[in-house]
Amino acid sequence: MARLAMRVKDQKKTALAAKYRAKRVELRARSVDMKLSDEERQEARTKLNKLPKNSAPARIRNRCANTGRARGYLGKFGLCRNEFRRLANFGQIPGVTKASW
Repeated sequence: MARLAMRVKDQKKTALAAKYRAKRVELRARSVDMKLSDEERQEARTKLNKLPKNSAPARIRNRCANTGRARGYLGKFGLCRNEFRRLANFGQIPGVTKASW
């Protein structure tokens, strides 16, 4: 099980990314727009660099909803592989059955 601090930190990153999403998209578009002058594009890049680094969506880590485990994450279910297997064996995930032939 992941430490509580890691899960809380990831929740803060998610909230920060949501808060700055619109501003980040606008600045990113301005920084690569070739119709603008070099100075305007450089100014947009500078403003983008001054945003909090944890507001970048790439810093958010997918984690298991039950345990907080970061590795072996199955996005379709929001669980790590261990929890997925445990819940599937108990029949607690709708539509998932154990293969047998």
